[in-house]
Amino acid sequence: MASCLLGFGMALPEHSVSQADAAEFVQPFNSESEEQARVLSALYRRAGVQRRHSVVLDSIDDSGRIQQSLYQLPTDQHPHGPTTSERMRRYEQHASVLASKATAQALLASQVVATEITHLVTVSCSGFHAPGFDIELLQAVGLSPSVARTHIGFMGCHGALNGLRVADAFLKADPKSKVLLCCVELCSLHHQYGWSPDRVVSNSLFADGAAAVVLTNSLESRTGTPARLEQVGSRPHDSNVTGKSARSTDRAFGAWQLAASGSVVLPNTLDDMGWRIRDHGFEMNLSARVPEIIKQHLRPWLTEWLGLRGLSLDDIRSWAFHPGGPRILTAAGDALGLHREQWAASEAILAEYGNMSSPTILFILDRLSREAAAGPCVALAFGPGLTIEAALLEQTL
Repeated sequence: MASCLLGFGMALPEHSVSQADAAEFVQPFNSESEEQARVLSALYRRAGVQRRHSVVLDSIDDSGRIQQSLYQLPTDQHPHGPTTSERMRRYEQHASVLASKATAQALLASQVVATEITHLVTVSCSGFHAPGFDIELLQAVGLSPSVARTHIGFMGCHGALNGLRVADAFLKADPKSKVLLCCVELCSLHHQYGWSPDRVVSNSLFADGAAAVVLTNSLESRTGTPARLEQVGSRPHDSNVTGKSARSTDRAFGAWQLAASGSVVLPNTLDDMGWRIRDHGFEMNLSARVPEIIKQHLRPWLTEWLGLRGLSLDDIRSWAFHPGGPRILTAAGDALGLHREQWAASEAILAEYGNMSSPTILFILDRLSREAAAGPCVALAFGPGLTIEAALLEQTL
């Protein structure tokens, strides 16, 4: 029996900033001349992002001015911004809060009682501490203290697809299991100082968010409402949860079933995408070659992978591309011979929330589910390696 994604939950930091205001704010951190400032503004405009949420933001005043205390203007003594230790303190402060709110929403949407969860799979690449947010999450939403915990770390933007594969394996090993998958990323903690077009592009895309989903072997597993939901302060239309992602539990909705997953590491691409811990945060490198690599390799590999399952590209009715950026979305679509409207959900999530790394693909699958998108659906994400991760899903009512 295929693993069923019963219910999704999403959570965002309280404050968000428009892309135009963000570009203006970061100019003193990343540009040293008027020409660099103009290029920076242009790169932010072309990022495909309209608004992003961030735990860094303390508030946004009526005029759009950003109030925050983490990032101070560069000086000769401190040219690179906060230390990794300072950034990780913020991660420890905020990660479990967002994860708990997203989880509460997923439990509510799936109508699964918190204590019935047998396995907890957590995903994050933007921070670490131990005991981690998995244990804090367990306590916040009332999971059993004997729940089996598995953490997937530092896999990058495709981490949710790795998480789905692990959850599916648990369900196949024990059909009575109920698995909670939770992804949380605080990418805005890793803003990099200094002038570099590649660095500016990364800074212009990434944002913060959390997403969770409950998986079981059957749609019949909805048995109640989650325990201790009120204690995490999360309701279906809480201001810290994406209202569009919350759904009433008395409304019929489709659910995805995971039919297959796949992965491939592309040759000679180790230096084209990376995410490394340095003294002043985690540094992302994304080479300009990535879109061309995707155009070259995606179609042949995906055609073969689908063919092993008796499918062709023409059989796929819905697509969920991780929005690493507009050029990556276009490259994937062009490689597969798709029209732009076929990846509209991915483009919309990028515009509304930015690239939140691992939670983003769950935001997209939730949106497609609410829109009753037809199956089969293929979800694709790209990460360090350069790696392509894929999931094949069917929609069921």
